[in-house]
Amino acid sequence: MSKRFNLREFQQSVLDRLQAQVAGGSDHASTLGVQVGEKYWLVDMADISEVLPLPPLTQVPLTKPWYCGVANVRGNLYSIADIGVYMGGAPTPREGQSRVLLAGQKFAFNAGLLVTRVLGLRNAKDWVRDEQDGEVHLLDANGQVWRKLDLAELLQQPEFLQIGA
Repeated sequence: MSKRFNLREFQQSVLDRLQAQVAGGSDHASTLGVQVGEKYWLVDMADISEVLPLPPLTQVPLTKPWYCGVANVRGNLYSIADIGVYMGGAPTPREGQSRVLLAGQKFAFNAGLLVTRVLGLRNAKDWVRDEQDGEVHLLDANGQVWRKLDLAELLQQPEFLQIGA
């Protein structure tokens, strides 16, 4: 009889291994590439606890347009925000490749960010760093522009914490 496969445990073991590699000074990828609208972003793997398809949402009245609602993820309530709309872009499609990045437990903040799609692990160590208008951009080997998404900074912004319209 085959051993039962637990996706949550598998995701946690992958995250633990990646964090151990980063802590050990490994040259392996430590960031997750995501697409938000037409822009490409890098998110530190240590900042997210899980990536999942958009769960069913409960709408919350009188909230800002970027606030999607509340989701129940394994018995825990998470506030889900459309990061594309929050950054001034178009609404993220809520089907197909869209995913939710759950904020890591170290933040003690049950928040999820809706992104257009996840592009996989990226090793930006050797990418070209460029600063434009005070914003840091990274250029990969193909010339694609990437930005860093600082989740800790985002979760401290008063505008992000104030969801009421």
